[in-house]
Amino acid sequence: MKKSVLSFIVILALFISWVAVPPIVSAGLKERTLMTAIQMPAGFDIHLYADQVPNARSMALSPSGTLFVGTRIEGKVYALVDSDGDLRADRVFIVADGLTMPNGVALWNGDLYVAEVHRILRFRQIEAHLEKPLPPETVFDGYPNDDHHGWKFIRFGPDGKLYVPVGAPCNVCLRDEPIYASITRINRDGSGLEIYARGVRNTVGFDWHPVSGDLWFTDNGRDWLGDDQPPDELNRATMPGLHFGFPHCHGGTLADPQFGSSQSCEQFTPPAAALGPHVAALGMRFYVGRMFPESYRGQIFIAEHGSWNRREKIGYRVMVARLRGDRVVSYEPFATGWLVGSAAWGRPVDVEIMRDGSLLVSDDKNGVIYRISYRQTQNQTQK
Repeated sequence: MKKSVLSFIVILALFISWVAVPPIVSAGLKERTLMTAIQMPAGFDIHLYADQVPNARSMALSPSGTLFVGTRIEGKVYALVDSDGDLRADRVFIVADGLTMPNGVALWNGDLYVAEVHRILRFRQIEAHLEKPLPPETVFDGYPNDDHHGWKFIRFGPDGKLYVPVGAPCNVCLRDEPIYASITRINRDGSGLEIYARGVRNTVGFDWHPVSGDLWFTDNGRDWLGDDQPPDELNRATMPGLHFGFPHCHGGTLADPQFGSSQSCEQFTPPAAALGPHVAALGMRFYVGRMFPESYRGQIFIAEHGSWNRREKIGYRVMVARLRGDRVVSYEPFATGWLVGSAAWGRPVDVEIMRDGSLLVSDDKNGVIYRISYRQTQNQTQK
């Protein structure tokens, strides 16, 4: 009897969890499930762009529309092609394999740059060799080889240099080597390494303002100061050489218990906005497309990967930071639903803007890329 009751309880628990959280990982993501589960403002739709990209992380889109996707635990880099123009990838290529946390991908004049933990690789004219890429060249191999916060997001800046962050090799620490907790930049041939920004614990997403050219970036706050502090940060670098506080100060106002006594928060560059505590804000992009309503243009979309050690989970969504000039005036949810109660069935990582103005979102938990598009509502059409 006891065994029967126990079996019933287990079956009931499994049934409840199946109903509460879409069975995406085990059964494959269904369009109907996705559209029902994700809540967005009126007029927006979400569909699958690709569903065969295990551990999909950072993205880079070529001018011709090929989407390159890095991974953190798979060791692979993917190329996704929409060959029939139906706005869904129908061809998936593995362009690199066996790499060490190749999270970051970036493109320059047809060459694909890939960031491993300690080095930057370059695949020449990658789109001409998707089925059999040319052997990669090592552009630079002088970065630290620490796995802790060692995965990298990379992008080319308006100056033509490759920006490469180096995370703190710890939760919170102060290392003698100045390259830790920084954003660096190098020339395309790997020369000219310099530290652009300091005091950056771990950024996995940045972009440049389409008008001012200032560098904006997310930064993950330290752990183990409680559920509600410190906040993650959205930062703005107006020039090289700024220090953003880590490990002495968090969120612009919170002195670190161990490293904050000798340094005042006032001497560091404060964040442009304090985000949620432990939301793991990762990829971000200024919206420069034309598909979405005018109110979204020039605003910042941010993917929140979600908390891992908070008692009440938070994040697991796509947010929008609204600007007035260079000032953040609000931070609000845009796409939610990956977190159901205390269960998260999806984890947004990066965002990318397609040529038609739609928004791509990677999800490393499900190994998929979503495409968010906009259609006019009836009321807007009447206006």
